[in-house]
Amino acid sequence: MNLNEVFEYELVIKECHLDSFGHVNNAIYVQLYEEARWDFITKNGFGLDVIQRDQVGPVILDLQVRFKREIKNREVIKIQSQTREILSSKMMVLEQKMINSDGKIASEAVFTVGFFDMKTRKLIEAHPSWLKAVGVSDNSGLKK
Repeated sequence: MNLNEVFEYELVIKECHLDSFGHVNNAIYVQLYEEARWDFITKNGFGLDVIQRDQVGPVILDLQVRFKREIKNREVIKIQSQTREILSSKMMVLEQKMINSDGKIASEAVFTVGFFDMKTRKLIEAHPSWLKAVGVSDNSGLKK
């Protein structure tokens, strides 16, 4: 179920992203996906300043990454991010895709994300401001 808008983040692959084969290192994919997530949640009012002030925010509970095509040095790519499913009032599934310069999917990742209280060290119900930050347009379908 697609609940929200697709967020896009564009970047240029640089030498520091590469492995000895001359393509993006597998661990860097996860880092770039995270960079894209920080970009859209910050733009939507839920950046690091809010997380540190309120002591609540997202945590990654699970991830799956698929590598489909090479991404090479100085290639311009797009990362598309979208909430795919609300699992409960505390957890959701976020899907991200890296699109290469030819417009083809180079990698896909699926993240299970929880909403975490840093004081109690437990998952809590997602705040409306967090749902807004990830672009969930209708939370009436939230599972409890």
